[in-house]
Amino acid sequence: MPGKRIRLGILTPSSNTALEPITAAMLSELPHVSAHFARFTVTEIALSDQALGQFDVSRILAAARQLADARVDVIGWSGTSAGWLGFERDEALCRRITKTTGIPATTSVLALNEIFAKTGVRRFGLVSPYTDDVQQRIVRNYEKLGIECVAERHLGLQDNFSFAEVSETQLSIMMREAAFARPDAVTTFCTNLHAAPLVRAFETATDIPAYDTTATVVWKALRMMGVDTEILARWGRLFTEAH
Repeated sequence: MPGKRIRLGILTPSSNTALEPITAAMLSELPHVSAHFARFTVTEIALSDQALGQFDVSRILAAARQLADARVDVIGWSGTSAGWLGFERDEALCRRITKTTGIPATTSVLALNEIFAKTGVRRFGLVSPYTDDVQQRIVRNYEKLGIECVAERHLGLQDNFSFAEVSETQLSIMMREAAFARPDAVTTFCTNLHAAPLVRAFETATDIPAYDTTATVVWKALRMMGVDTEILARWGRLFTEAH
C-alpha cells in the first residue's frame, strides 16, 4: 500500500540508544512507513522492586498517550520486560494501550512468541546481556510455554545503557556459541543490543534463523498494517518466512 503513509509508534526505554537507529534503518526500505518514538524511564534491568517498578503500566501508558498525539497507526513496545515479568504482562499492557488510545498495540516479546509458534520453534538459543537471575527467569517462562532453552549466553550486565556498548564482535561470538546445540532458532533478547544487523550473516553461516527483539516488533507492527515485509529480507529470514 505505497499510497498510504503509515506511522509506527514505538515505546522506548529511556536509556536505550540502539533500537531507534536500527528501527529507522529497517524502515528506510519502506519510504511510506515511518517510526515515531516515546520514552519512559528505564535505567537498569534487575529483579529488585525498584527495577521492576520501572515497568509500571501507568508510566508506559503516559508514553503511549504521547504517541497517540502523533496519530500513529499502531503502538509497539520495543522492550523485553515480559521475558522476566511474565508474558501475560504484555498481553494486559496491549489491552490497556488500546483501551486508552484506541490504537492497536503489540510488543517485541509477544511478536517473538508468535514467530516461535508460526515457525514451530520448540528448542531455542537465548542471547542477552542480562544477569544470571533475569536470564533464568526468561528461560523458565519459556519452559511454561513448552519451549526449551537448549543453549544460552549472557553477560551479567544490569545497567541498561551498557547493553548498547557490547561490541558486534562479542555479540557474533555469543550467537555462534548459542548455535552449537543446533536449536530451532536463536533469539537476541534485548532491544538495546546492536544485534539485528548481524542476523543475516549468522543465518547464512549456520542455517539457523535468528530472531532479534528489535526486529520482531517491527515485523508484527508492519503485519498489523498489512505491509508486505519481503522487502526487508536483508534483515533476516523472519521477514520472509514467518507468515
